[in-house]
Amino acid sequence: MKPDSPFLNRRGFLKLLGLSGLSLLLTRCGLLRPPAPAATATPKTLATPTSIPTATATDTPTPTSTPAYLSHVATAKVGNYDPALMRAAMTRMLDDLGGLGDLIKPGARVGIKPNLTGGTWSDPSLPAPATELFNTHPALVQVLIELLIEAGAGTITIMEGLGDPLAYEGWGYSDVARATGAELLDLCFADPYPDFTAFPVGPNYHVYESFLMNPALAELDVFISVAKMKCHTSAGVTLSLKNLFGIPPISLYRRSPDQNNRSSFHGDAAYETRVPRVIVDINQARPVHLAIIDGIMTAEGGAGPWNREAAQVRPGVLVAGKDPVATDAVATAIMGFDPTAASRTTPFLFCDNHLALAAEAGLGTNLLSEIGVHGPSIADLSYPFRPAQAL
Repeated sequence: MKPDSPFLNRRGFLKLLGLSGLSLLLTRCGLLRPPAPAATATPKTLATPTSIPTATATDTPTPTSTPAYLSHVATAKVGNYDPALMRAAMTRMLDDLGGLGDLIKPGARVGIKPNLTGGTWSDPSLPAPATELFNTHPALVQVLIELLIEAGAGTITIMEGLGDPLAYEGWGYSDVARATGAELLDLCFADPYPDFTAFPVGPNYHVYESFLMNPALAELDVFISVAKMKCHTSAGVTLSLKNLFGIPPISLYRRSPDQNNRSSFHGDAAYETRVPRVIVDINQARPVHLAIIDGIMTAEGGAGPWNREAAQVRPGVLVAGKDPVATDAVATAIMGFDPTAASRTTPFLFCDNHLALAAEAGLGTNLLSEIGVHGPSIADLSYPFRPAQAL
């Protein structure tokens, strides 16, 4: 447990909640360990962008006893990136979620989206390696790939829209690909296809009716978001849902050619109503089947070194689930925040709550009372983060 922070320490958080709020949060934290969910139906094959299925993670499991939960999330305490420790934790977590059999069929085509933000050029000035500060650690992805292969997966592709073309090599992902046989794909380009293709959001879109993206995203049987546990000025928290901000190509979603970010996703005002809704739109266009959150070593106070308050923390936490909204909700609670918090309140100080918007869109649940937590409880894993401040 880290020391209290002047921004939002545990004492301040509990004071803010009050007695009734504390009682509600503890009730939602799932201190009782619920039964493992039954396997869900086989996901559909993504034949074309227009046939992208809704992720099966939000299907209500058939309970074996009371209480019944809408979604299930697994947690683990892991102190470092030792492969043996992570493998044991991930094996148990996936077992607690009913295994991979409902997702991984023999020869399944799997896409893994890590969070690789920023550029390798900033590494020499960082207080810790980027993968122990603001990017998904490659060792965690390698353990995941090995488990997927054992479960029968066929082609496995690590895919990210890179802001720095050297990121895969500089941050250890080329080594992971060589060790496991996984492929590497930069989603900022249409290769190996002639052009990008449209991924429709559906009738309940907020900002974008569709996104132009690499067609490889439509050919996956299973899509996995492996995010970093962090706070974010324009999104409040950046977890498995916000991680998908990196799949559309930068060149098509920036306001001017000299920018190296998806600036068109952002609004013109300091308070963001647009970013949270773009997050939901992308997740409707390309649903996530399995969400994994790397909270072993990360940063608080911001999403990366471009936030002046960002600093390394070591929560020693992994979170996983087949409902990405529920997975993010549990991670948000572990970070000391309320996943149902109103806009303009911590951690959504400068934005609307995209977890609530995602729940409204039917992508999952952000209500802790509807989520069964397997493994250490939210209270046992609690590690209050300082929220992101204005840039």
